[in-house]
Amino acid sequence: MLTTLISMIIVGAIAGFVARLLVRNDGVSGVLPTIVLGIVGSFIGGFLGYLLFGKDLAAGALQTSGIIGSIIGAVLALLVYRASRRRGVTA
Repeated sequence: MLTTLISMIIVGAIAGFVARLLVRNDGVSGVLPTIVLGIVGSFIGGFLGYLLFGKDLAAGALQTSGIIGSIIGAVLALLVYRASRRRGVTA
């Protein structure tokens, strides 16, 4: 359980950092929001991966495709966040 939590934090930090590099002027700053962004991106990427390819946790928790999916999910989450801030919608 502890290993899963630590790996989620590490993958979340990597995914959030890469997403922030890809999407400039994102409005997110700090280490903790970047990690949270990456973890949210991991859930989004995992859900999309399950819908598209039918893979789940039984295929292995930490894979290259999962990290790429996490980055894609984090970019999508960041774009939605940025679009909602432009419109003045507050969460």
